[in-house]
Amino acid sequence: MLNILGKSWRNCDGLTRRTMVTAGAAGFGSLGLIDLLRAEEAAGIRSSRKSIINIHLDGGPPQMDTIDPKPDAPVEVRGEFLPISTALPELQVSELMPRVAAAAKDFVFIRSLVGSTGRHDAFQCQSGFHIKDLEAFGGRPAMGCIVSKLLGTPEDVTPPFVDMMQGRPLVRNSARPGFLGPSYTPFRPDMSKMFQRELEPGMKNELKRLGANQTTSLALNPALEGSRLSDRRALLHNLDQIKRQVDASGMMEAMDRFQQQAVGILTSGRFAEAMDLNQEPDEVRRRFTAPAPVRGQRSTTSEGPDSVQKFLLARRLVEAGVRCVSVSISDFDTHSANFSRMKNLMPIVDYGLSVLVEDLTERGLIDDVMIIAWGEFGRTPRINNSKGGRDHWPAVGPALMAGGGLKTGQIIGATDRIAGSPVTRPVHYKDVFATLYHHLGINPRQVTIDDPQGRPQYLLDAGEVIHEIV
Repeated sequence: MLNILGKSWRNCDGLTRRTMVTAGAAGFGSLGLIDLLRAEEAAGIRSSRKSIINIHLDGGPPQMDTIDPKPDAPVEVRGEFLPISTALPELQVSELMPRVAAAAKDFVFIRSLVGSTGRHDAFQCQSGFHIKDLEAFGGRPAMGCIVSKLLGTPEDVTPPFVDMMQGRPLVRNSARPGFLGPSYTPFRPDMSKMFQRELEPGMKNELKRLGANQTTSLALNPALEGSRLSDRRALLHNLDQIKRQVDASGMMEAMDRFQQQAVGILTSGRFAEAMDLNQEPDEVRRRFTAPAPVRGQRSTTSEGPDSVQKFLLARRLVEAGVRCVSVSISDFDTHSANFSRMKNLMPIVDYGLSVLVEDLTERGLIDDVMIIAWGEFGRTPRINNSKGGRDHWPAVGPALMAGGGLKTGQIIGATDRIAGSPVTRPVHYKDVFATLYHHLGINPRQVTIDDPQGRPQYLLDAGEVIHEIV
């Protein structure tokens, strides 16, 4: 952990910066300039600022209680919630989603998400792959880590990838860099003082075993000017060059890259300002706070109305130049009391998604920012008799997309009468990632990165852009 202590500071340009930046231990490299320009030229983009907001609905949302209600199914399948009409005549959603229903023309409703590995983390929602894919070489990297590799530079004043996931995704390191190594670990701001997500006892033990240093606190000493920090960085690099060249673990390179980018982030202040919600007017912060739920029960591991401000942070980060932002909303792991918990949690998500799309539209950012909201799987069509819950169901799940210039107002895919399996147009996780990469101007079936054995690996080994919506 690197701590440069101090309450506040003034750069040599006289600009006062924020007091503290709390960011994940990371640094980002890039391809050579010629390679990067060639890749961008082939993709038809130059100086693009397209970005992704990846919202993980932690625990796996129930498809039939969200965007795929089955009112004609037996009661033990359809559950308690009634379907409601939407702005799309052919679409009904759960009564828990009135705001998304009203704004349905701004969303894509994927009812046939398939290919879940059945794992209870967010890794597949970050990469498209099973955790065991290329496991011998460190595993596949998360999309944000790949974007850092392809589009980031050590001189960036904001990191290309910021991981703000809490709870299960954080404990299980879902946004891992895989075979790219520690140089491409995402920035992970410490969210614990902003948003509380109580961990289950088992996850507390997992986090304890992993160690406490999951985030790195950065603050600049008031006596240390930006120029002195840069000089010290150069000196350290020269002194340690030989030692670092023979280090095979990748940690030395990671620290080199981290130090380089830390200088840019600290001396710019842009990242700190983006993470400071006090920079937003009171009315905007109030807008990004959901009304208190009037029914249902809040699980100890679920989040409250203020969690919508994670979406506000995500918007501020992409405005500041971050390419990929991941956030999580918990807790959809409704093995028990599914209906009571969904009455409390889903209206918060419904409110947050609609407000985020409205805000991006008003700011003229909606075509530049692509939003995906999904979980690691769906949930069982049949309610379990003992606890009134729904269990894990990898066969099919729901997803929502918006922004990014998508042809919204569409339903993609359909399931059978109990929402148990797709009957038309299955959409794989890798298809969604192909669409996300396409938005960034990257062809994942043509671009490769080398694994530790020096073998080129395509960003995706399967999956196609969802042609109906691009």
